[in-house]
Amino acid sequence: MAARPASAGRPHFDIADIVRQHRDALEAEVHLTLAQLRVLSAIGLCRTAALGGHVDVCRACGYEHPSYNSCRNRHCPKCQALAQERWIAARSKRLLDVPHFHVVFTLPGELRALARYRPRAIFDALFTAASETLLDLGDSRLGARPGVTAVLHTWTRDLRFHPHVHAIVTAGGLATDSSRWVASSTKYLFPVKVMGELLRGKMLDALRRLHADGAFRGFDAFDDPEGFERLATRLARVRWHVYAKKPFRKALHLLRYLGRYTHRVAISSSRLVAITDDAVTFRTKNGKTTPVEFLRRFIQHVLPDGLHKIRHYGLYAGVNAATLVVARTAISCGRNTPARVDVTSASWPELLLAITGRDVTRCPRCGGA
Repeated sequence: MAARPASAGRPHFDIADIVRQHRDALEAEVHLTLAQLRVLSAIGLCRTAALGGHVDVCRACGYEHPSYNSCRNRHCPKCQALAQERWIAARSKRLLDVPHFHVVFTLPGELRALARYRPRAIFDALFTAASETLLDLGDSRLGARPGVTAVLHTWTRDLRFHPHVHAIVTAGGLATDSSRWVASSTKYLFPVKVMGELLRGKMLDALRRLHADGAFRGFDAFDDPEGFERLATRLARVRWHVYAKKPFRKALHLLRYLGRYTHRVAISSSRLVAITDDAVTFRTKNGKTTPVEFLRRFIQHVLPDGLHKIRHYGLYAGVNAATLVVARTAISCGRNTPARVDVTSASWPELLLAITGRDVTRCPRCGGA
């Protein structure tokens, strides 16, 4: 395949093409899980005749436009826009109209190998430790319960394995007696050093419980008690990185920003610069590699089946719907949520129009409905 320059508009290159052409070579070199194999199959078949399709016919001019069905896999780069818009529309009804901080909790490099071996256990532990860190500090420093939405990402710009949790946190919380809203500083949430120390302690406790339950059995480095204690000693000494970004003051800005994280996959086709038979180039520093290595990096970010990568805690937890109403009343915002397409009644053409400005119900030839 000769290299071609990328063009404006729709991506000129497609990750699905790399999957279809180089999947066999990948499977010959890398042991893949069933979940990873299913993702490769879904991406390779997405929007092809294999999944079926339909033909739209313009009643005005008779123009026929065929469309193939999508795979709707959560790891497919083509299938995230509508899911993202539906999620944003749904969350806009629950979002509190207060500033929100963006806090990132990173898994230390010493645990990445273990996260590959037991991803569900390690990711669950990271979610729990990060959320408890924020809720505990909200209680001890504000005497209040904040709202938290957390999203798991596992990649860097060059597709390396780098698990971390993005947390969006209300700047304040509902007082523990539910009497009032307690606002935090809009410039400062909690000390990042304190958050890092709490995260470390909670993760070490979780790791000890998992080890005692045999979760790491079969993983040579951490299976035996001595090996695990060496790991725990190293983890107790290293810095656990937590950083907070400046708060969002407007709910609309927060939703658009958060939407970028919730349904993002490791890489989109728009970042592909060139594809040849022996190389894939994508936008990042030193972003040139072989097709098989590109797929190996991409597929390592497939999450275990059923693992929720978006979770809500505190006031934003589903079980606290009634408490969220109390918090909203305490804030006394009295303002409408940002105008969004109603997720309960919107069709996919309406959502696509909201996302892209393109009305797919109109004929591309004559403009008729």
